[in-house]
Parts: sequence; C-alpha cells; structure tokens
Amino acid sequence: MKILSAKQLRDADEYTIKNKPVESIDLMEHASLAFVNWFVEQFDSTNTIKVFCGTGNNGGDGLAISRLLSHRGYHVETFVVRVSENQSTDFSMNYDRLLKAASITEIKSSDHIPTIKKHEIVVDGIFGSGLSREVGGLFAEVIQTINQSGATVVSIDIPSGLFCDARAQGENIIIATQTVSFQLPKLAFFLPSNYQYVGCWHVVDIGLDKGFIADTISIYHTLDESLIKQLLKPKYKNDHKGSNGKALLIAGSYGKIGAALLAGKGALRSGVGLLTIHAPQCGYDILQTSIPEAMISPDTSSSYFSEIPGVDHYDVIGVGPGLDTKPQTVKAYTKLMKLVRKPMVIDADAINILSTNPQLLKILPQNSILTPHHKEFERLVGRWSDDTERISKQLEFSKRYQVIVAFKGANTTISTPQGVIYFNTTGNPGMAKGGNGDVLTGIITGILAQGHTPLEATQLGVYLHGLAGDNASKVKGVHSMIASDIVDFIPEGYKNLLN
Repeated sequence: MKILSAKQLRDADEYTIKNKPVESIDLMEHASLAFVNWFVEQFDSTNTIKVFCGTGNNGGDGLAISRLLSHRGYHVETFVVRVSENQSTDFSMNYDRLLKAASITEIKSSDHIPTIKKHEIVVDGIFGSGLSREVGGLFAEVIQTINQSGATVVSIDIPSGLFCDARAQGENIIIATQTVSFQLPKLAFFLPSNYQYVGCWHVVDIGLDKGFIADTISIYHTLDESLIKQLLKPKYKNDHKGSNGKALLIAGSYGKIGAALLAGKGALRSGVGLLTIHAPQCGYDILQTSIPEAMISPDTSSSYFSEIPGVDHYDVIGVGPGLDTKPQTVKAYTKLMKLVRKPMVIDADAINILSTNPQLLKILPQNSILTPHHKEFERLVGRWSDDTERISKQLEFSKRYQVIVAFKGANTTISTPQGVIYFNTTGNPGMAKGGNGDVLTGIITGILAQGHTPLEATQLGVYLHGLAGDNASKVKGVHSMIASDIVDFIPEGYKNLLN
C-alpha cells in the first residue's frame, strides 16, 4: 500500500471529482459513510457520541457523520469550533443538511466548551490532513479538554493537530484511541514520536480513483499481507534440502552463544534446507545439542570468531549475532568482507565493527542487508534530531552504499538502494526483548538462501517475524513473551499467509 503526501491526497481528490465524475459533496458523503460503516461495527448505540468539528472539510466530514449516525439510532451531540466566519463550501452544505434534523452547538469561547464524560465517545473532526501550523487559541483549549476527559476518541482521517507528513508539532494534538484514515494511511502514522496520538489506525476505502493512485509516485509504502503473500514461493513434491538453500551463520562468542542459537532456530524455521553455524568452540556442545538439525563449524578459538570457514558453497552468509568486537574478530571479519561478493545479512556486532572501521563500508557486497537497532544505526550515521531526519539518513545510507537497511523497531523501516521506504505493519510491544533481533537475522538469512531477492527476503522476513510475534502475544501475552516464543510461532505465521 502506498503512502501519499497531503498534496498528493488532495490531487487524488480533485482527479476523482473531475474524472469519475463525482461532486465534491458526494465524495465527502462516501467518505463519511465509510467511516460510519466502520464505526457501527466497533461501538453500539448505548453511549452518547460527541462530534467536534472545525469549519473546513474535515469538519464537513464530522457533520455528515453526525447525521448518518443519528439516522442509525445513535444519540449524537454535534459541536462546531468557530473562530471566524470562514468555512468550506462542503462544510456549509453539510451544516445545512444536519441542521434540518438536529441541533448544532457552536463553540465560540471557552465557556461554550462542553463537559465530556469518560464513558462517552468523542469523534474528532476538527482538523484534517492539510494542517500546516501548530494549533493554538480556542482550538487548543478544545483539544486539551478532549484529551483530559479520558473518553474514547476516534479521529476522522488523522488526529487533529497532527501534521500529515511530519513529526508532531507542538502539544495541542488530539490523543486518539483509534484513527480511521481515508483511502490510505498517512506517513505520520509510522513516525515513533507520533504513536501516542494515532492510537490504532484503520483504513477505509472512500472511492478515490485507484488508477490515479497507482500512477502516483511515492517513495513510501507499507508492508501488508497482500504484498507478502505474493512473495511466498510454492513448495514442490520433488524439492530436496539442497533446493531449499544452504546458509552459513557466523555468530556467537563466550557468554553470547544464545544469540547464535536463536539466529540458527530462526533460520531453520524460515525453511532453509541446510544450515551451518560457525561459532567458537565454547558453543559447540550447546549448539550441537540444542539444534540437531544444524551443522556446527567450530572456530579454532575457544571464545570468539577468529577465522573464516570455507564459504564458497553457501548461498548466503549471515554474520553478527553475539559476535563481539575483539581485534581477532575484526581481522577475520575484514577478510570475510573482502572475500564474499554475494549479498550478506549483517547484524549486531558485525554492524558495530563497520562503525569503527568505516573503510569496510566501501566493500560491502551490493544489496547486502543490514538490520540495525537504534543505537547500532546511530553509530553508523550519527545522531538525528527527529524521525524524519532518521529516515532521510537511512535513505542516504542505502543509496550511498547500495545496501538494504532494516531499521528495527515498531513499524520496522526498510530502505532500498533505489530510495524506497517500506514500513512494516506487524509486531507488538512484547517483541521489545533481547534476542528478537537475532531471530530476525536468522529468518532473513534462511529466506534469502531459498532464492528470494535481497529485498524480498527482507520484506518477507520482517513481516513474518512480526506476525510470529503477534501470534505469540495472543498466547503468551506482551509482558511475558520472549525471543524463543517468536521462533515457536513462525510456523503459524506461515500458515496465516498460506491460508
């Protein structure tokens, strides 16, 4: 699914109105009806609904939603925040339509702001996606009253006060429980600093021209189920272990053999045919006993990676989980980088070594996959002031070194050498535990070995990793789930995608 800018969304509106053709007011009615159809599936008519509207088109949506909910038996109270007589044409038309059937309360001063009870439901239609300046004055007072009420808040298209294409500006922003976005999600939904405002977001189809959207260029996309299902390769009766790929994982050091273990299990559960784990001798018994399906290549060192095993017959090499950064390890890793020209999967200490030895960045195999967390990426590119600058740095890094970067976190962000960004849509807070990154490295390594392109392997691996986490959370709960649970629920994730 594409993510379009506020301007591109306006252009899509205008194109649809002109070419479908459809009147602007009728397109607003379609959007409002789509919102209401979603709303009535979530909330019954026992509670009072308070709808707050501005005087622009988002407010027009709010007025239409008030009317449509009233027709369905909901008790609706409608409020218009008015600081001037300026209002959009479609707002005016919906104002007149609603006024024929119900009363509208105008909020022209602080004294007019109603009391909101905790058990009520607020529908936020004050500002839409076109907002470009911080909210102040009476609007800010209304927003603060809504936020302090403790009521369930559902925002129309985007929480009022939030910028469509950037991080949050100022403090006067609706804190939504749920956000119902029209046609496509907004870039703002995927910026970590905005999470507290967006709540759970949903997309409803409002009838914008799909051909126009398809032809509109955007560097921002989401990873969704329809895309991921297309990436799955079929399995055939005459498949054998060799045809499912041969992968080498170089991982582990004294005290960190668990990282090699988790990565190895992740690779095997991803479906790789043959897996070899190269690890220091201190991990031999642990790995041989815990993962009998994998072959173990013991290093000459008892406690760290110090020598390169034979690498020619492997389809892919993953390196980094629990590796440590000892001088001998850096030396062996440098030799590996000079030797291997196929795309590699690079994680954890293998990324940290790149940070302290930047000359190695120049010999990264093209289309290699780096999977840093926040601090690892900061060591690579330096600090950033906000989420949009971090995304910019990530795009610049991918294009400069011709690699794929999967920046781990909520909505893991994948950047490509071609300058495209993908935001993941699976995963949950229970995955914020040690070891989950090792599992992801193993999954991507195993998928890449099976013949997928590096981008496909990253997309499928990141999505599947999050999906396994979502399935694990349903059984284990977000507080208690651990990285091993992610491994255990990878098979269910595959079944979800295949059904």
